[in-house]
Amino acid sequence: MEVSKNIRYIGVNDHQVDLFEGQFPVPEGMAYNSYLILDEKPTVMDSVDAHFTEEWLSNLERELEGRQPAYLVVQHMEPDHSGSLKAFADKYPEAVIVSSMAAFRMMKNYFGTDYADRRVLAAEGQNLSLGSHEMQFVAAPMVHWPEVTMTYEKTEKVLFSADAFGKFGALDVESDEEDLDEKWACEARRYYFGIVGKFGPQVQNLLKKAAGLDIRCICPLHGPVLNEELGYYLQKYQTWSSYAAESEGVFIAYTSVYGHTKEAVELFAKMLEDHGCPKVVVTDLARCDVFEAVEDAFRYGKIVLASTTYNGEVYPFMREFIGHLTERAWQKRKVGLIENGSWGPMAAKTMQKLLEGAKDVTFADSKVTILGAMNDANIIQLQNLAAEMLKD
Repeated sequence: MEVSKNIRYIGVNDHQVDLFEGQFPVPEGMAYNSYLILDEKPTVMDSVDAHFTEEWLSNLERELEGRQPAYLVVQHMEPDHSGSLKAFADKYPEAVIVSSMAAFRMMKNYFGTDYADRRVLAAEGQNLSLGSHEMQFVAAPMVHWPEVTMTYEKTEKVLFSADAFGKFGALDVESDEEDLDEKWACEARRYYFGIVGKFGPQVQNLLKKAAGLDIRCICPLHGPVLNEELGYYLQKYQTWSSYAAESEGVFIAYTSVYGHTKEAVELFAKMLEDHGCPKVVVTDLARCDVFEAVEDAFRYGKIVLASTTYNGEVYPFMREFIGHLTERAWQKRKVGLIENGSWGPMAAKTMQKLLEGAKDVTFADSKVTILGAMNDANIIQLQNLAAEMLKD
């Protein structure tokens, strides 16, 4: 596949994986992207997961047409991208490995060698000429590993962005969606907040560097090559990395044992809709992909947590969900609380305590406390909470 006349895609699609990084469901598989720049010094951009080494080397050999690669640029050492590095180095002993010093230290850990006799250091701002193409290296520590270096190719104005601007899904899966919000953003958002979400400040630093580059194409290590409407993708990353709300509406995440809390949530959602809330999203934390719920918690500026009291605190699925939010620096949100407890309701107090370290989180004054089953007083409480959540 051609990215351009001189840049070829040599990556692979993985339909064997069910959980990316052992936790993120990927029903449409994953793409491990790699690229070849054809020039006087043919240069490979990253390798792929070790399960696909032979396929990747075959793709590379086909595009080289008998030539020898001069460089392998290793932007990211995560094994889904560096897993075939050693096989490449063994097959092409004259090729030079280009990477950050932190990455070379990791190579020693993974492969028993740091390639000291055949390496070039990719430091911030350093250039590397391939002939008619010139590479400029952009340090991107903690986006999302400490060794990450991105590469800007000055001639064709391509940013090789490592894991940034990636998404879940193999590239050979057809999508009927034409709207970018559905075709790209949905799985890119889940990918971003699941994997990169904690590192908003580091992504902001990267975006400042990117603003100084004339970028016409973005080649990430996962997902499609981005060569149109780049402002859309850059704006998404600006919003996500600044923890700003992306969409208007209210997200409701709940747990329910015997259905009473679920009943309250359904009534509450209808109240919001009846009063003109632009979007109401409801998720049962016991039955959803928790990372879809994490995605929505970051997407909307207002969230309501509803939980049964359990073992004197909060239901386990709710505890897990809040943990995913706080470890990803979730912030700048308004939160409403609904609790249920037949004899000693403690869920609201526990949820608020679990969120006490989150920055710029405000809690609604109205709180709903159900003692087993809903009553008329609870309906009034739900109405008051709905009115408060709809205020600007």
